[in-house]
Amino acid sequence: MPSRPTRVLILGGTTEASALVRALAGRPDFLVTLSLAGRTAAPKPEPVPTRVGGFGGVDGLARYLAAEAIDRLIDATHPFAARISANAAAAAGRVGVPLLAIRRPAWTREPGDAWTEVDSIAEAVGALGPSPKRIFLTIGRQEAGSFAAAPQHAYLARTVEPLGEALPVPRLTAIEARGPFDAAAEAALMRAHGVEIVVSKNAGGAATYGKIAAARALGLPVVMVRRPDKPNVASVADADAALRWLLAERI
Repeated sequence: MPSRPTRVLILGGTTEASALVRALAGRPDFLVTLSLAGRTAAPKPEPVPTRVGGFGGVDGLARYLAAEAIDRLIDATHPFAARISANAAAAAGRVGVPLLAIRRPAWTREPGDAWTEVDSIAEAVGALGPSPKRIFLTIGRQEAGSFAAAPQHAYLARTVEPLGEALPVPRLTAIEARGPFDAAAEAALMRAHGVEIVVSKNAGGAATYGKIAAARALGLPVVMVRRPDKPNVASVADADAALRWLLAERI
């Protein structure tokens, strides 16, 4: 058995990262640091030391891994956080730190789903069409501004952080809320606002699947943004499997 605790850096911001942090917190055989990108002003507190902000690309992350003597790197970032995942793979390879990615399965189309799948936010804007419609926008604050290119629509935009002036369109209803969201509540929200199209990233997971199930039940079309490509690294689907990997690595 190793004579000292395993030093683990978790790149987080997801439910899977939080679950792994909770499983490792307080264990004497692991010293865990959680890293958050800083895109949420008031993240939920976690029971391990937490750093906020970027590393400065591949070079900065590689320096951090070496300086902090990190033994294992866990990429538990959002499925659409392609840049940090690429940086993690490159930095871990450079320094020689074993890397594991937690990649939750993507949602898959089920009978009754009316999806238009696109490869980018720009394509999602175009997929709404020219005729004015009521759009439920659930892609996050950072990319909401892209939909200003289609100001003819009425938008119901839900974000974790305040939307502010990010989406300057004439007809906008902004909601601040953090999941999980159940299907019944999502359906009630869509009916109340007369939603005609749902726009979503294929984030996967249970926390925000309610909107997809609700759209299916209501017969509403969904514009679904496919996930970006990520590096081909060792990966698991959930925090339990990541914990097993960490424990096996200590043997």
